[in-house]
Amino acid sequence: MNLKQKHTNLIKTEAQRLGFLSCGISKAEFLEQEAPKLENWLNKNMHGQMHYMENHFDKRLDPTKLVDGSKSVVSLLLNYYPFEIQKDKSAPKISKYAYGKDYHFVIKDKLKKLLNFIREEIGEVEGRAFVDSAPVLDKVWAARSGLGWIGKNSNLLTQQVGSFYFIAELIIDLDLEYDFPVTDHCGSCTACLDACPTNAIVEPYVVDGSKCISYFTIELKDNIPLEFKGQFDNWMFGCDICQDVCPWNRFSEPHNEPLFNPNKEILSFSKKDWEELTKEVFGKVFKNSAIKRTKFEGLKRNIKFLKQ
Repeated sequence: MNLKQKHTNLIKTEAQRLGFLSCGISKAEFLEQEAPKLENWLNKNMHGQMHYMENHFDKRLDPTKLVDGSKSVVSLLLNYYPFEIQKDKSAPKISKYAYGKDYHFVIKDKLKKLLNFIREEIGEVEGRAFVDSAPVLDKVWAARSGLGWIGKNSNLLTQQVGSFYFIAELIIDLDLEYDFPVTDHCGSCTACLDACPTNAIVEPYVVDGSKCISYFTIELKDNIPLEFKGQFDNWMFGCDICQDVCPWNRFSEPHNEPLFNPNKEILSFSKKDWEELTKEVFGKVFKNSAIKRTKFEGLKRNIKFLKQ
């Protein structure tokens, strides 16, 4: 076994020990095929008010601009599929990824541990950890490293466990063994396109972010356009429709990360509890939650929009 293989095996074994679902590695290089796709998507304003998507165009496509001398992108998946969901079927719905503790903190902690391990076992390695908070095309890197394929709903899909997982990466200046992309297994299925109530999946593999329920309920700071009234299927924070209908998600299995265990109040709140939510209760219940991102006023706006 050569040194590259040895280092690669070490990293993948430690990633598994830390609880990651899977780990794949690809060469840190310019994403030539993605450049025109991203440019076209931005030119069509499919990012809506997510203006940060326009920033750092070159960094988004080239990891060597994020980490000097970087050679490898280590992509990691962390399962968040819950073992239980909201109890009141009439209550406004929350995306499953937000049931437990904010994933940014959970994953960042694991990534730091992995980077420290690499430095302890291998030596002086420069690198940075990323959890969807920097200009990195997570899904593209995960697909390049063989962790799945990007499906028609633009989510990363795997035959083994579907798509209910977070994607994160380490970009490091270490030469490693690179994995190969897997083939697309969406076939002729159009379940996600057929099910999206706002028609955000404008064509297979292309999602107009500015029409997505997740965008309206989390990213949009203005009032939700009235033309989408009655189309939200009761989602007040995020949306899981295109994942819920995906046939590959029948293989989803509950996570084993205690920090992602559901906040009992989130799951037990009735429709009335949500409609009468106070700022004080919001601050208490969502203190360590990703739901904080929409702020109290934003969540109240979303709940009101569903009621109107």
